[in-house]
Amino acid sequence: MTPTTRTGRNWRGIAAVVSRDLRVVRSSKPVILPMLIVPAVLLVVLPLATVVGARLGAHAVDLSDVERLLALLPAEMAARVVADPSAVLIEVTLVYLLSPMLLIVPLMTASVIAADAIAGERERKTLEGLLLTPLTDRELFTAKLLGAWLPAVTVGVGGGIVYALVADLAAVGVVEGRLFPNVVWAVLVLWVGPAVAAISLGVTVLVSARVKTVQEAFQIAGVVVLPVVALVVMQAGGLLILSPPLLLTTGAACWLIAAVVLRAGTRAVRRTRLGERL
Repeated sequence: MTPTTRTGRNWRGIAAVVSRDLRVVRSSKPVILPMLIVPAVLLVVLPLATVVGARLGAHAVDLSDVERLLALLPAEMAARVVADPSAVLIEVTLVYLLSPMLLIVPLMTASVIAADAIAGERERKTLEGLLLTPLTDRELFTAKLLGAWLPAVTVGVGGGIVYALVADLAAVGVVEGRLFPNVVWAVLVLWVGPAVAAISLGVTVLVSARVKTVQEAFQIAGVVVLPVVALVVMQAGGLLILSPPLLLTTGAACWLIAAVVLRAGTRAVRRTRLGERL
């Protein structure tokens, strides 16, 4: 079942598998719906609800609830707290508290598509045909990675742009100037987001190669979202604040973890191992 050894990558074959996987994704409601609903809630509904709530309840704003977080903010922002607490609360929430949600979108997208990468083939009874393609094991793994990572990064960057536009438009008249784009947003969307998508992809492929259904793969791999949730909780509790140096370091660590996980994935996505689970 193993293709003849050759030099160089068969990029045409890889592109064919990627194109096929993307067609399957577009035609699958269980895959497409989470990719539409979750970003809409996190990147549109939440920022709008934050600004509307602050506008309607400005008289009831109590900054003591986020006192520890405010103490970590840049000096110029902290100086505006007394003058306009509702505006500062909007800025803090949109720029700092909700920004980690930008990581959930590429993470979840990669996880949903990767869960279908192997387990979905097994469910549809198409895995055997895939294993007979004239691709090496490494080329097959590369195709499966690109078929999930490229859409995840695209959705992540697109979602980040939508979030920035919604937040800026919703905050007009309350916050002076524009909230986005800023350095924190750019590093999250362009550096950390693709890295966490790669981690999610590697973990999900490892799981997907070992289970029989897409649902099982997605449920088990869902634990990769917990670090992002922890980041939101730590910010709300005033334990840390997002900053470019912190995010650059975090992104570098995520890329290192992704490299380790994906390397393990190359051993899982091999014809001999997948063939045993047909």
